[in-house]
Amino acid sequence: MTLDAVARLAGVSPATASRALNGTARVREELRARVRAAAEALGYIPNAHAQALAGSASSTVGVICHDVGDPYFAAIASGVMAAAAERNLLVLLSSTFREPGREIAYLSMLRAQRARAILLIGSGIQDRAWERALDTELAPYLREGGRVAVVSRHRSLRVDAVLPGNRTGAAALARALAGLGHRDFAVLAGPSALTTVADRVAGFRAGLAEAGLELPASRVVRGAFTRDGGHAAACELLDGGGPLPTCVFAVTDVMAVGALAALRERGLRVPEDVSLAGFDDVPLVRELTPALTTVALPLPEMGRAALDLALREPRGERVRVERFAGEVVVRGSTRVVP
Repeated sequence: MTLDAVARLAGVSPATASRALNGTARVREELRARVRAAAEALGYIPNAHAQALAGSASSTVGVICHDVGDPYFAAIASGVMAAAAERNLLVLLSSTFREPGREIAYLSMLRAQRARAILLIGSGIQDRAWERALDTELAPYLREGGRVAVVSRHRSLRVDAVLPGNRTGAAALARALAGLGHRDFAVLAGPSALTTVADRVAGFRAGLAEAGLELPASRVVRGAFTRDGGHAAACELLDGGGPLPTCVFAVTDVMAVGALAALRERGLRVPEDVSLAGFDDVPLVRELTPALTTVALPLPEMGRAALDLALREPRGERVRVERFAGEVVVRGSTRVVP
């Protein structure tokens, strides 16, 4: 007999049934009695693994990110680890290296390790098969009392989330660059299936539209979401012929670092020949010459918030969302166009 069957008989959700049976969460006494009566009628015996999860017996938190070598993920992970250390929790950190299948496999491993909570740090993927596989892996963990929080937009998951201001930040950046006099832009974007990429490109396009400007599809060049991807995308842009844009927006700072190298290899000066902007404000971009114009996100604070959400007492079936706005920081990599 399964927990789902108990929940159906009691007329509650599986998550509520789990909390009622483990006895540790706040559940109305009437609901608790109803669930226990259904469990007794069906002969349901709670799983010891599930009780351990719900009772927070484990001191382990699993963190799955795309690439801990990327300063964006490293900064968020540092916030998670600082918050975990204050609670005497052990963090198991893993990198998927942007392989969706590896993300599913790591979730399965963390379930087997009876992690107290699992944090997914990184963009969701707009792919129905991947979304179904992710939901299939997470659903039993959540039913058993496990906790999950995500950083960035995951379209299909009804779990607590920390959402950076990707769309609004990119729109604000576009308006700021247009305010410097730029009229001809190109965007170095990552894979279109990533929700972070989709949101930042859409936001930048919307910001330009507010300034009466267009971003032609031919001016959006896609590459890997890495330093080398930014380098390759910048080379493709430069090899495409036609006039050079006055400003290039790379949707991550790491891609912007690769683009800066490509521009210099071609003998182009930043910002004299072309301006360059990024997104995230990872620490290294402040040390570049010139320092990078970007959208600053409070990355360590986002990591702390994700862990706080995962460990907070559930509030019924309601999903909690914490939003972090991005702030445009104009530095030496962009210039005023007369």
